[in-house]
Order: sequence, then structure tokens, then C-alpha cells
Amino acid sequence: MITLRNLSLTLLLLAGALAAQVRIAVTVEGHKGAAAPELTQNDVMVYVNDERMRVTGWEPVSSDHAALQLWVVIDDGTDTQVGSQLEDLRRFILNQASNAEVGVGYLHNGTVQVIQDLTTDHARAAHALRLPLAIPGISASPYLALVDLIHKWPATSHAREVLMVTSGIDPDYGTGPGNLYLTRAIDTAQRAGVVVHAIYYGSAGHFGHSLWQITWGQNYLSQITDETGGEFFWQGNSNPVSFAPYLTELSQRLKGQHVLTFDAASKGKGEFQKLKLKTEIPHVTLVGPSRVYAGK
Repeated sequence: MITLRNLSLTLLLLAGALAAQVRIAVTVEGHKGAAAPELTQNDVMVYVNDERMRVTGWEPVSSDHAALQLWVVIDDGTDTQVGSQLEDLRRFILNQASNAEVGVGYLHNGTVQVIQDLTTDHARAAHALRLPLAIPGISASPYLALVDLIHKWPATSHAREVLMVTSGIDPDYGTGPGNLYLTRAIDTAQRAGVVVHAIYYGSAGHFGHSLWQITWGQNYLSQITDETGGEFFWQGNSNPVSFAPYLTELSQRLKGQHVLTFDAASKGKGEFQKLKLKTEIPHVTLVGPSRVYAGK
């Protein structure tokens, strides 16, 4: 016999099955650099526009289904002194999990020039790294180049992330608030569930020693990494002596990542929606994008 309660439960389950799903990469951070604890799906709470959502999946990036896809992209307008950092980048690529796919490209004329497509052959990816051309302004806009990369990146169940080595300076847009190309890149990354990390390194030519340009470039990188759930590494206005500490920290973050799946909000579909991630496990922080896009 069908009761009202059974009917309501059936409708609720049916609604959950038909709800649009959102997938994002989330980093689990321990307190003050401590190792991230193992969380279960039940430990994670998701709020979209302050409405709690049903969590339907929590897969570590160590699993094949959620394994990392990572692009390492270098601004071709970067000073050639960055060559002293390439060995650290090679070691970083070689140390990725065996099921992680790594690609290498260069920001060039508003696009990403792919040197090595995504591959689990990490030695091949590491070998693809080269010195940038060091032509001032050749990236055009690093943010339009990032948009180009994401548009060409097929949708997948895997965690999708980008590590940019750049000054963040945007020769096409210039300086100041309201950078439309930066906004487009943030929107595109959040819509696709792509996490952006960045290491600041100075540009060749005049841009490389213009405090005004450097300041806005770093502001832009800080904004895009923060809003996509990534990490920005910099050492004041100077080039870092070594990438190694940054890359060690980034490797630890990647190891503590999961792909989180949850139901989309019932309202505001086809729009960006504010996201909050919480857990009741003490001394643990969940890091993800500031917004999600649930589709139409």
C-alpha cells in the first residue's frame, strides 16, 4: 500500500536523482601546516547561497576516477633568469602521483602554446620545459590565455588545476581595478571547476621593474587564485630565490585534495552562486572556490 510518507520519500529521492550535480576540487588543510586528516563524505557540509546541499561524492585525487589533471604554464614574457627554477619545476612534475596527468604550455599572444599535452609520462612532461622567450608583453593577457586553455580542456570527472608562472601583469588591459579579462578568467575557471595556482616571477623588460605594474600583477594573481580555491606564492616584489619551498607546499596541498560532488541549488540555476564549505572536524579548513555555477 502506498502511504503519503512513502510517496513523499519517493518524490524526494527522485528529485535528488534528477538534480544537477556540481563537481569541484577541494583542499583539506590541517592547522598550521599539520598533515590534513582523512575526512569522510559525512564530514563535509556544503552551503550554496546559504542553503545546505546534499553531498553525493567525496573522492580523493589518489583514486583513478578523480585523479589530478595539472597544467604547468609559463609566461613567455618572463625574465630568462627563471631558468634557474626549471629544475625545481621538473622535480615537482616528476614527483606527482603516478595516475596524475601533467601538461606543459607557454602563455603566448593571448593563448597557451602547448608543448606537451596532458600525460602520465611525467619524464616526458618534465623534459618539455624550456626557457621563456623573454619578449616583454608577448603573453598579451595571461588571463585571456588561461580562458583559451580552459575552453580547449575537455570536461572530465578528474580534478582540474593550473599552475601559472607569471608576473600577472596584463599588457592588453593595463592596470587598475575592474580588469575585464581577469573577471572573464575567474568566471571561466569557476564555471569549469578549475583551480588556479600561481607563482610570481618578474617580466622581462620595463614591466619587470615597474612597481606599479608589479603591484597590480600580484593583485590580479591573488584574486584569481583565491576565488578558484588555489594558492598564490610570492616573495614581496622580488623574484623568489627558489621555487622549491612553494612547490613542496603545493605538492602537499594536492595530496590532500578531493573531488566533491553535491546537488545544485534549487534556485538560481544558470547563475553563479555563493559557496561555503564547512566541517565539524576541529582544526581543519576546507578550501574551494568562492562561487559555483550549476548550469541551466
